[in-house]
Amino acid sequence: MTELTSPANPKIKYVVKLRTCSVREETGEMIVEGFRECRRALDNGYRPHAVFFCPELYLKNENEPGLVADCEKRGAEVFRCAKNAFLKMAYKDRPDGLLMVGPHVAKHLEGLQLPPNALVIVTEAIEKPGNLGTILRSADAAKAAAVIVCDRTTDVHNPNVVRASTGTMFSVPIIEASSDEALAWLKAHGFKILAATPHAEKLHFEVDLTGNVALAVGAEQYGLTAKWMDNADLRVRIPMLGLADSLNVSAATTILVYEAVRQRIAAGIDQVPAFVPWHGEGRHDH
Repeated sequence: MTELTSPANPKIKYVVKLRTCSVREETGEMIVEGFRECRRALDNGYRPHAVFFCPELYLKNENEPGLVADCEKRGAEVFRCAKNAFLKMAYKDRPDGLLMVGPHVAKHLEGLQLPPNALVIVTEAIEKPGNLGTILRSADAAKAAAVIVCDRTTDVHNPNVVRASTGTMFSVPIIEASSDEALAWLKAHGFKILAATPHAEKLHFEVDLTGNVALAVGAEQYGLTAKWMDNADLRVRIPMLGLADSLNVSAATTILVYEAVRQRIAAGIDQVPAFVPWHGEGRHDH
C-alpha cells in the first residue's frame, strides 16, 4: 500500500485528468467513486486497476475496509490518501473516501448474447450524462438485457453517468454502435423496434411488448431521427394530460420500460422477486 499525501502527486493528477473524455478515450480507463458505486461494480465482476481510499471521509459503517481488501484481491494497486489529496480527485458533492480507477465497460455488438424474449433499450444521441445514467439505472431495475448506445454525444464512461446510474451500469451490458449497425443487428435478430412519438395514434400500453423488443429513445431536444422512426415496427405515444407536451427522456424511457415489465410479468416471462422488508441498515444513498 502506498500513501499519497499531496494533491500534487502524479497519481492524484492522473485521476483528475480522467474527468476529461479525451484522456479516458486515450487510456481506456474510467473513474468509479463512492461506496455504493464501487461495491456494485465489484459485485458484478469489475476488476479495478487501482483503488484510492481516505478513512477520514468514510461513512463509518465498517464496510469500507472490506471493499478495499476486495479490490486488492483482484489485483488493484492500493493508495491511502490524505484528505486534501482525496478531495482533489473527488467529483461527488459529498465524497465518502472511496474511488476506483479501472477499464471501460462498453462493448461492441459482436458477441452480444441475449436471452429469449430480450428487452433492449436503444439510445440515440443522448446528450446529458445524467439522463444516460438514469436510463441505465432503469434498465437494471427492469432487468433489461442490454442498453445499446448509438451515435453517442456523451461518453458512457463519464463520471456523472456512473453517479446517475448509482453503479447499476455494471450490471447491464452496455453496447456502443452506430445507428446503422444497431438497426441491422436488431433486424437480423428478430427484434420489434418501438419508437415513441407524440404523433403516434396508439398509446404505449396498447401494443405488445413481449418477445424480442427494442425500446428506442432519442435526443433530449429533438427525439429520434427519421432513421429510427422509419425503421420502427411500433410507434406509440405516452398520454400527456397536462400542459407539458413531452417528458424528460429518462422519465419517458422508464415509463416505456415498465410497461414492458408489466406485460412480461403478466405473461409469465418475468417473475417478481419476493418482498424483503428494509430496515435501513448500511445504506449509502446520499
